[in-house]
This record gives sequence, C-alpha cells and structure tokens, in this order.
Amino acid sequence: MMEYYTTIKALHLIFMVTWFAGLFYIVRLYVYHREANDKPEAERAILVPQFQLMQKRLWYAIAWPSAILCSLFAFTLLGLNTELLNQPYMQVKLVFVGLLLGYQVYLHLLFKRFQANTSLPSSIQLRFINEVPTVILIAIIFLIIQRNALGWVQGLIGILGAAILLTVAIKWYQRTRKG
Repeated sequence: MMEYYTTIKALHLIFMVTWFAGLFYIVRLYVYHREANDKPEAERAILVPQFQLMQKRLWYAIAWPSAILCSLFAFTLLGLNTELLNQPYMQVKLVFVGLLLGYQVYLHLLFKRFQANTSLPSSIQLRFINEVPTVILIAIIFLIIQRNALGWVQGLIGILGAAILLTVAIKWYQRTRKG
C-alpha cells in the first residue's frame, strides 16, 4: 500500500511541476503576443500567428493535461488517506488549490481572447498577472512543508516582500526598456 501511495504522490508532484511550468510560460507567451501587436505590420503578421500556435500547443498539450492529472492524483491521495481532509493545513491548501484552478479558468478566458487577438490586457498587466501562481505556489509549499495552517502566513510575508521587489523590478525594467 505504501509503495502505491508514494508512486501516486510522485506522479502528483511531477504533474504539479509541469502544471506550474505551463501556467508560468503561457502568460509569458501572452506578454510576447501582446507586444507583437505593437510591431510593424510585417513583423506582426509573422509573430502573432506563431505566438497563437505556441499558446495553443502549450495550453492544450501541457497546461490543461497537467492540471487534470495533478488533480486526479491529488484526489487519489486524499481517497487513500482521508484523514488528511481533517488537517487544517490541508484544508487551507485546498483553498489555495481552488484559487489556482480559478486562475487557470481566468487564463483560459484570456487564451480565447489571445486566439481571437481581441481586447488584450497590456503587457504590464500581464506581468502582474504572471505573479499570481508564484504567490499560490509559495503558500502551498509553506503549508505542505510546515504542515501548519498558519505557516502560509510566514510565506505570505515573504511573498509580499517579493511582490514589492518584483513591482520595483518591473517598473525599472519598463523605464530602462523605454530609455
């Protein structure tokens, strides 16, 4: 039973990593796509279809399958060890996972807009949107490692510090790029 459980846990972690990779990269592609719209027509005519193709492949071949498989293995683990559902840290973790799934749905709505190349957020808005899974990942890692429902608060303090640094870095990047 334990070997089966650890195999399922390993698969859960593998697909969690690929899921996050997909979430991180899709928004980078959105940034590049959005910025390609500001290029001269000759460049835009090449870049936009290429980014749409890359987004489609990433979204349907990596991000969604990874989200589904990660969730499937998570439900299997919870089914094999239902006592986890009584643990406060796990309940808080499941809230963050719910937020992550909501973020995935939001990115899917953006995906449709990018495929249609209409009503796109600015590249700076997308850079901020790209930080959402980082916040969730840090919170979940702190919860799982510390097994403490409030452990994520320490992580959140670190996240806020990181968010401030990221904001400053984004603003600096924006100024140096224009300058």
